[in-house]
Amino acid sequence: MEPSKIVVRYLDGRILKGTTRNFSPLKPTFQLLPGGRTTLVEVSVSHLKAVFFVRDFLGNKLYRERKKVAEGDKPQGRLVEVTCRDGEVLVGSTMGYDPGRPGFFLHPIDPKTNNTKIFLTSAGVAKVRYF
Repeated sequence: MEPSKIVVRYLDGRILKGTTRNFSPLKPTFQLLPGGRTTLVEVSVSHLKAVFFVRDFLGNKLYRERKKVAEGDKPQGRLVEVTCRDGEVLVGSTMGYDPGRPGFFLHPIDPKTNNTKIFLTSAGVAKVRYF
């Protein structure tokens, strides 16, 4: 399995960047290899706001992510606006939000964003609005 580049955001605001080969939304933990290190870190999903699967670790701070559906977009799943407990608002589509589960995947509505998908934990979500 090819490693996935991820940015892990904790509920307390901490951020870790690195790669993982064993993330599963069904498991309570996974291993992260932080950039520049050779030792794996065990990450507990219950302590997280989200896991961002990214194209690269730098991103583009000047890029303004599109938050609306553009003509011709064909998102799979239901369109949602997610407000996180820290105030961040994410817009995308999901195949299965259930507040009783540990979390769910969100696919950003903007195909040019650095995030390819996001796993949001139920503990990190304040509000979900369908549209």
